[in-house]
Amino acid sequence: MLEIQNLTRPGLAPVDLSLLRGECIALSGPSGSGKSILMRAIADLDPNTGEVSLDGRPRGAVSAPEWRRNVVYVPAEAGWWAERVADHFSEPEIAAVLAVRLGLPEDSFAWEIARLSTGEKQRLALVRAFMTAPKVMLLDEPTSGLDPEATAKVEGLLHERIGEGVAMIVVTHDGAQAARLAARQYAMEKGVLRSIDAPGQKA
Repeated sequence: MLEIQNLTRPGLAPVDLSLLRGECIALSGPSGSGKSILMRAIADLDPNTGEVSLDGRPRGAVSAPEWRRNVVYVPAEAGWWAERVADHFSEPEIAAVLAVRLGLPEDSFAWEIARLSTGEKQRLALVRAFMTAPKVMLLDEPTSGLDPEATAKVEGLLHERIGEGVAMIVVTHDGAQAARLAARQYAMEKGVLRSIDAPGQKA
């Protein structure tokens, strides 16, 4: 599905990686090790070199907006450009249903962004990503600001999307979460990606 060959940029050693439909990879590593750099390079948000393709279609043959709809990156702190939550969604009524499933109040789309907590912003950023119906999701610590109950709700929705064929790379420092979500685990250190042997890991 997602094929990456010799992907590199400053701060990132060449990466070769394949991600199957409906597969989740967990990525760990210390702060500054290159995890976000890798994710942003895959999403083509920063200058990079290498070959990346989705369903056999080279990234260079796809417009940047189309690529980023299909390969969506959700940073740990997403950007917000309007005052109200609803203004960030083309179909707020549909998005609100997903938000409620993630534990947000029904009236949260009427709120101003300024009143949101870190955890509320994280969940709404996920909803925003889900609404583009991506084929690949690159999630940078998606539950870092959440309590266990909210984390379980997020993981439940992620499992649903994985079951529907969405591929994911999830940055997490929680080994238990990595085991719950991912078929394979990788670590990043000083810009170098390496596989981690883990029980049940797929070859």
